[in-house]
Amino acid sequence: MARTLSDVQRDVDEFISQFQEGYFHPMTLVVRLTEELGELAREVNHHYGEKQKKETEPEGNIALELGDMLFVMACLANQLHLSLDDAHTAVMEKFRTRDADRFTRKDVLR
Repeated sequence: MARTLSDVQRDVDEFISQFQEGYFHPMTLVVRLTEELGELAREVNHHYGEKQKKETEPEGNIALELGDMLFVMACLANQLHLSLDDAHTAVMEKFRTRDADRFTRKDVLR
């Protein structure tokens, strides 16, 4: 089933809305996002980097760490009343124009 970033934001909002505490302050969410990025970096390093896990450490999951980051980003966007769909559209336009000729296109290599 295809899902949009708006769907993700709505799911997160429905979850958070169950609790009196609601969303964390934006600065707290940025700190949480940084924590989640660290956890993702650790898993990527263990899977693809030179630092292997200790035998006593549990196996991690890169996809779940990415999901944690997406959840926190949706919380931050919701708290700030921003659309991740709109942000994605804007950033893709930025990359399509700014970086249009920055990299070698695969169709040029044929």
